[in-house]
Amino acid sequence: MDIRSSALLTDFYQLAMLQGYLERGMEDTAVFECFVRTMPPPRGFFMAAGLAQLLEYLENVRFTPAELDWVANSGRFSRSFVDYLERFRFAGDVQAMPEGTVFFANEPIVRITAPLPQAQFIETRLVNLLHYQTLIASKAARCVLAAAGKPVIDFGLRRSHGAEAGLLAARAGYLAGFAGSATVMAEPCFEVPVFGTMAHSFVQAHQTERHAFEHFAEAQPDNVVLLLDTYDTQRGAETVVKLAPGLRDKGITIKGVRLDSGDPVEQSRRVRRILDDGGLGDVQITASGNLDEDAIQRLVAAQAPVDLFAVGTRLATSADAPYLDCVYKLQDYAGRPTRKRSEGKETWPGAKQVHRRYDQQGRIEHDVVTTAADTQEGTPLIRPVMESGKRLEASDSLDHIRGRATAELATLPDEIRRLSPGATISVRISAELRNLARVADARDSSFCHPRHL
Repeated sequence: MDIRSSALLTDFYQLAMLQGYLERGMEDTAVFECFVRTMPPPRGFFMAAGLAQLLEYLENVRFTPAELDWVANSGRFSRSFVDYLERFRFAGDVQAMPEGTVFFANEPIVRITAPLPQAQFIETRLVNLLHYQTLIASKAARCVLAAAGKPVIDFGLRRSHGAEAGLLAARAGYLAGFAGSATVMAEPCFEVPVFGTMAHSFVQAHQTERHAFEHFAEAQPDNVVLLLDTYDTQRGAETVVKLAPGLRDKGITIKGVRLDSGDPVEQSRRVRRILDDGGLGDVQITASGNLDEDAIQRLVAAQAPVDLFAVGTRLATSADAPYLDCVYKLQDYAGRPTRKRSEGKETWPGAKQVHRRYDQQGRIEHDVVTTAADTQEGTPLIRPVMESGKRLEASDSLDHIRGRATAELATLPDEIRRLSPGATISVRISAELRNLARVADARDSSFCHPRHL
């Protein structure tokens, strides 16, 4: 069984609430929205990702006979509830920001409108899919901005938190502007270009570094990227220079070298000098080893002669901000706007739209969050993508999303593009939405907390 598609890949309380709803006949239309409550300190923006996987899940979620047997035999649920699960299909509507869209805290990125049991049940997997790819795409976009036009590659699979995470990190990185990934499955699954070099073990397994380089070049004549720092980085570079003429006679061109340790600024300068002096000015230098946007920014500022950046652990784990406060909240049930009033976790009620306003240079000026029916100046960001459980059109290609992400990053003000600490965009709450909150509060004054209105 592929657990990624299992209907049981959910929280227990979803099943418990479903049975409670069904026993009380609570099947009216509900509106839920997914958003990120707060901006982590290192971040100035988010990038929406994961919608394609969410829509695929919604179209195909089913309870298999084996899963139904588990529910029935668990002793926790009624026979009528198991019968309901056997017929379960998502038949709701979805509105969303397109993947690759830049967004900010408290802006809904997905809205679900469906009968309450359906809209409730999908919560766990919805947040699971949207949260992780959005987290990684947002981190990757920062690396792309820091690289200032130079290619960035994902090397994160081995330290990602599971196989699915590593694969989706490759997708999210490419979506945000990475040149590709070392994760092989990303190419057949998502058409993400695959990159790769060699490991230190390949060098260590040979009697000499020269033999290792020569053997690798003959085995991979179209992808000769050699790892220099197994023993001594400068000597490794000198070995590449000595080896190049013989390989050239065999029709093999050395494409690049990789640096994975030491001071990347000094090492890259020394290696560049050795390669240039040896007539290998076209050989590119790839830097890897604990890189992130901050390290890339330092290398670019120092004018280090690095041509490509490979980012692994700190991308796949989003090391500086390993999670987002991503939530999925009920905003309306049976035509009644609802909102959570918990201290520090208040929400705005009702179905919402985000309108974006730009300055004369085409940069984002501010966003306005308002009710879905309200008319505001600016560009509405949330659009219909699914009706009655069916996609309105095929999901965008990854290359198309990647183009959108590039265009979106270009609309960020310079201060945010420079990754300046604390730089972000103002998100305003409309008068219409504040009025709707007052209406929702007035229905139960004992829980009213007007201080945020």
